[in-house]
Amino acid sequence: MSSTMFQGFKKFLMRGNVIDLSVAVVMGAAFTAVVSSVTKGVVEPLLAVMGGNSQYGFGIQLISGKPATFVALGPIVSAGIDFVMVAAVLYFVLILPMNSLVKRFGGPAEAAKPTELELLAEIRDLLAAQQNGSATSQAASQMLARHSR
Repeated sequence: MSSTMFQGFKKFLMRGNVIDLSVAVVMGAAFTAVVSSVTKGVVEPLLAVMGGNSQYGFGIQLISGKPATFVALGPIVSAGIDFVMVAAVLYFVLILPMNSLVKRFGGPAEAAKPTELELLAEIRDLLAAQQNGSATSQAASQMLARHSR
């Protein structure tokens, strides 16, 4: 029972479909909320300290005395830090382990591709069959079926 359960779980992890993608999106969104709260609670106050005496935080005042002309750089820096943190965690928590699982258990095997000599031999055989007028359509359809996979 546990062996079949493990095999089923392995199949679930290895297939790439919409359900797996939706799980990743939900996990990413949940983690984004955590990272956003960290940057709002830790990074933005530190950026406000770097902003000097300005009451608006880290940024540039274009025209002194007019609050509407303040260009806030703190939220831009915070968004950049959010992005880098989320991308790093998703890479190290989801992508790297998945790649190692694919390497360990193997992904879907690719069919062996024919060599140039094999392709040339098939073309030769098709041309010979076409000149003889025998089984031309059958040979052509067999060749196309082999290489359309």
